[in-house]
Amino acid sequence: MTDDIILKAEDISKQYRLGQVGTGTLSHDLNRWWHSIRGKEDPYLKIGDVNNRAIKGQSDYVWALKDINFEVRRGEVLGIIGKNGAGKSTLLKILSKVTSPTTGVIKSKGRIASLLEVGTGFNPELTGRENIFLNGAILGMTKKEISSKIAEIIDFSGCERYIDTPTKRYSSGMTVRLAFAVAAFLEPEILVIDEVLAVGDAEFQKKAIGKMQDISRQGGRTVLFVSHNMAAVKSLCTRGIVLENGMVSFQGNIDEALEIYNSSSDSTSSKISWLPEEAPGNSNAKIAAIRFYKESDLFYIEDDIALEVDFWNFCDNQTLNVSVSIHSSNEVYIMSSPNLNRIPLKAGKYKSVCTIPKDFLNTGKYYFSILLVGDNFEIISQLDKIVSIELNERGDHRADYFGHWSGVVRPYLTWENSIIETL
Repeated sequence: MTDDIILKAEDISKQYRLGQVGTGTLSHDLNRWWHSIRGKEDPYLKIGDVNNRAIKGQSDYVWALKDINFEVRRGEVLGIIGKNGAGKSTLLKILSKVTSPTTGVIKSKGRIASLLEVGTGFNPELTGRENIFLNGAILGMTKKEISSKIAEIIDFSGCERYIDTPTKRYSSGMTVRLAFAVAAFLEPEILVIDEVLAVGDAEFQKKAIGKMQDISRQGGRTVLFVSHNMAAVKSLCTRGIVLENGMVSFQGNIDEALEIYNSSSDSTSSKISWLPEEAPGNSNAKIAAIRFYKESDLFYIEDDIALEVDFWNFCDNQTLNVSVSIHSSNEVYIMSSPNLNRIPLKAGKYKSVCTIPKDFLNTGKYYFSILLVGDNFEIISQLDKIVSIELNERGDHRADYFGHWSGVVRPYLTWENSIIETL
């Protein structure tokens, strides 16, 4: 490896056997041994299904990972994203040396600290303070080195009151706070973080992301980050890898990685409708249809956009209203808007229309969640990211500027120029 490459994965594959552990494995082990002493390849490396949860396989073996190759530079923050079951956690376990690959090799320089599951590396019978020293020793640090960092670790974790209590009495949030603080402050050259941060509260997640940014930018250390929080991935990572069915489908710029991930997992459209017996809701009310009204095939930011929601009201004098929430393609929550016209309705079918004003949203893809709310603010139906639209622009307000405008909103504000004095 060159000096600036700190981690390298070469042809990494991981195969697992399905079914109950131990069923038929002795015959397979003997078969492997027989091939080995004759200098032949493992016969089970040639079989196995692709890691796709959506289809029924024909083999007892599955490739959780297949032919993974990438390099990570010193000080880089790499985001690893993909659907559930794509192989993200398996890859991190291999990188952290928790498990070994079936084929391939991992080359790394320096210490690797990992936070893969709540309580990973902690002995529940030991206190928080004792677990800090235990984890530091595992990383190869001396007692003096650990002691010099322990005050910062305890302060960052917010667990000072409970630091001399056995960790088996910690909540999952407290455990992950202390585990992250240990992993971050004991100065490993490579920090590996799985989705576990989602267990912490919003305040701690913000602190943790800020700390990871600091250790990569100022400390020059490398971070590998797995998360389904695309906003956190975008703000933290400089480069991304997209895993699909255990294989790398893309690696490169983080914005491109997020765009590819969202497009591959997107099954929404600009309209959807249901038959009465299949419609989301309950015996009081149901949503019948959701659609964006348009006269052309394209949506433009310079036009008003009408979102229409049809619903059935099955009860006389019931108060119903619709609420909409908007997210960008990289998981940024933009806004929500409820219909505050809470008037009792007669039984019947109704249409509620929300108009998104022109020159408000920027270009890009947006996802819309719909709530149908009844009396006493009871949620009758909640449909997350049920429809989506792609916004384009005609360029009405661009004049001679052709560059990209950043941001999720792009209102066309009114400007006036006036002279103060002549020179």
